[in-house]
Amino acid sequence: MAKTKIHQTTELGQSIWLDYIGRKFIEEGKLQAYVDKGLRGVTSNPAIFDEAIANSDDYDNHIRRLAVENKSVKEMYETLTVEDIQMAADVLRSVYEETHGEDGFISLEVNPHLAHETQETISEAKRLTKRVDRPNLMIKVPATTEGIPAIQTLISEGYNINVTLMFSLAQYDLVAEAYLSGLEKRLEKGGKIDQIHSVASFFVSRVDVKVDEMLDTLDTPKARSLKGKIGIANAKMAYQRFKETFDGKRWERLAAKGAHLQRVLYGSTSTKNPDYSDTLYPDNLIGRHTINTLPPETLDAFMDHGTVAPTLDKNIDLARQQLDQLAELGIDLSDVTRQLLDEGVEKFNRPYDSLIENIALKKGELVTG
Repeated sequence: MAKTKIHQTTELGQSIWLDYIGRKFIEEGKLQAYVDKGLRGVTSNPAIFDEAIANSDDYDNHIRRLAVENKSVKEMYETLTVEDIQMAADVLRSVYEETHGEDGFISLEVNPHLAHETQETISEAKRLTKRVDRPNLMIKVPATTEGIPAIQTLISEGYNINVTLMFSLAQYDLVAEAYLSGLEKRLEKGGKIDQIHSVASFFVSRVDVKVDEMLDTLDTPKARSLKGKIGIANAKMAYQRFKETFDGKRWERLAAKGAHLQRVLYGSTSTKNPDYSDTLYPDNLIGRHTINTLPPETLDAFMDHGTVAPTLDKNIDLARQQLDQLAELGIDLSDVTRQLLDEGVEKFNRPYDSLIENIALKKGELVTG
């Protein structure tokens, strides 16, 4: 197969993952087709599963069988999602093996209602890992105040973790510390750390959606000049912080024991504003030791007309200047990112609840119909 833009991006040090999953998508070979084009991983979330299960009849036969077995709606939800995750993991297994465990992962989120429950998150992560039973699984844990100690504990016990819902540099620092200290704790207990993988998922376009609304309210030339710029500027600062964190004696001690970098994964990278390029975020967030997870339409657009170039390290001074200008306008980015975290938890709760309701409806229709 001819070299694609996914392959070209990989050569620059960034892995492209797909932010989508669905049973027919896997069964019809569409996921494998993306893997053949260079795809190196998959992420999922409750909204994606809600779309896949509620808006199609792809799962109806399975739901009917589970209903006959008297499974509860939540048991049905978990059975359906775990099976999809297992199928995707099996497709990605070749990537996992070819990259010696650096890529080829599928991510599954803990119940979003546990976002503020540390011990429950730890227990759920362990249980789901055991149930999926695939080496290339990452469990998604949100970077809430209560999620941070869960991340540290899970890393110290050898689990692969995708830290999600990150919007700020303050969150990044806490997440990176949880990863590093988790590895150190594992070493203190005599454990090995060379098989542990983690990514720090930093969200981008949601920052622009929120900030652009505030800039529109100000409606000044300076405010208008910053529209569509802050998400990328913030993401570039996170990359600079990543490079600083994974450098120096502390990291070198861990790397000598086989530790893997906790790569920054850029999420929420589809363009929400139709006035902006549909490849705005993938074009401007390419850098070594990073991942970008894209929904199918954004990935297809990038493969068709995206620009492959090392952009994450470019115009860093300009990015800092843009963030300074935002502050000068009276917009506190730390307040914005705190709001986004709270909203992000709720945005995963709603589709999870919707999915549970939709499975219950399907169960009733399929059994009585």
